[in-house]
Amino acid sequence: MVDTHSAHGTAPLQFNGRVWKFGSHIDTDVIIPARYLTTTDPSELARHCMEGIDPEFSRKCAPGDLIIAGPNFGCGSSREHAPIAIRAAGISCVIARNFARIFYRNALNIGLPIVEAPEEAIETAEEGDVVFMDLVKGVLMNLTKGTSYHTMPIPDFMQKLLESGGLIPYVRTRCRTDTQH
Repeated sequence: MVDTHSAHGTAPLQFNGRVWKFGSHIDTDVIIPARYLTTTDPSELARHCMEGIDPEFSRKCAPGDLIIAGPNFGCGSSREHAPIAIRAAGISCVIARNFARIFYRNALNIGLPIVEAPEEAIETAEEGDVVFMDLVKGVLMNLTKGTSYHTMPIPDFMQKLLESGGLIPYVRTRCRTDTQH
């Protein structure tokens, strides 16, 4: 198994893990129900991750697991709580046919790796499969089924942002580097 966390706790660019499969149009209200939006504590949000669709999800998933879902993942209201809950639950990456635009940006901003994959990769994956994802090369392999798919590689800037752990750590690092020169 590929290490899903670097020595500095930043987001991985290459990993594998067990699949949790969800359907199409998974909105932010099922990712983290509105009644939990009174907290920003990641561990509290993790306890309720995906509760709106699977109340046992946070107890069943393990660090390094992945979510695979159909189109329009993260639709609904604009809340950073949703990708924070997913990341804090230990999910290493969300792979979907496509994402709601605001969720896509929020996920990258908080350091949650996400990738759009071909429809066939989404449709053939089953809950419990083990997959390998290389964000830099744009390769998704379903190790359980022995299949491989091409995804769009993550651009260099987004790689650096994910390696830093999100937008705020990335900016902090850049500011420190810029003031030293």
